[in-house]
Amino acid sequence: MRKLSRYITYTLFALIGLFLLYQLWIFSHIVWWKYYPPGTTSFMSLRMDDLQEKKPDATLRYTWVPYERISVNLKRAVVASEDDGFIDHEGFDWEGIQKALEKNQRKGKVVAGGSTISQQLAKNLFLSPSKSYFRKGEEAIITVMLETVLDKRRILELYLNVVEWGEGVFGAEAAARRYYNIGASQLNADQAAHLAVMLPNPRKYEKQFGPRLAAHAARVRSRMAYSEVP
Repeated sequence: MRKLSRYITYTLFALIGLFLLYQLWIFSHIVWWKYYPPGTTSFMSLRMDDLQEKKPDATLRYTWVPYERISVNLKRAVVASEDDGFIDHEGFDWEGIQKALEKNQRKGKVVAGGSTISQQLAKNLFLSPSKSYFRKGEEAIITVMLETVLDKRRILELYLNVVEWGEGVFGAEAAARRYYNIGASQLNADQAAHLAVMLPNPRKYEKQFGPRLAAHAARVRSRMAYSEVP
């Protein structure tokens, strides 16, 4: 019994140690990305694997551009569409989470998440699209790290550069060139609104791009003037 108890204790300490080392690994990446752009992300790696299963020589469309070279229209559109309290919250929109939980209860399934831009960035950088309590817990820990180490400008800059915008398309520059054949700095308000409404399910909306997204884009467009961005 004593040996079993000792084994369980050692195993528990080992698991805690591994967990803390993993958090330190994540934290060190966030500190690095405060000054340098990511070369790749968890979502990029997952999508690359998917693409290369179908076509071994497939590549991703991903070009980092600094914050000032991303149209303010896109910044406003993404905040209006995804997280209108971005400037004010500290990583979590508790009111939005409560509304999402109530909506999910009414529907009897998960149809809303209430995630902020900071939470979405945490997921894109380090995690996967899968849904589990462990993943949501880890997402929350990473969100706190992001909000502690980075300012809002850098969080939005990272998000706009790494978020998925279609099959193998990552970041504002690649999206602007994929859908409009222009740079991210040149996006007008209507174009920005169309790109913003794709974010909840970019690979699905890529196939519906254009008039089928117009009504939703128009609603986002009407709110953009009230969106605060860093």
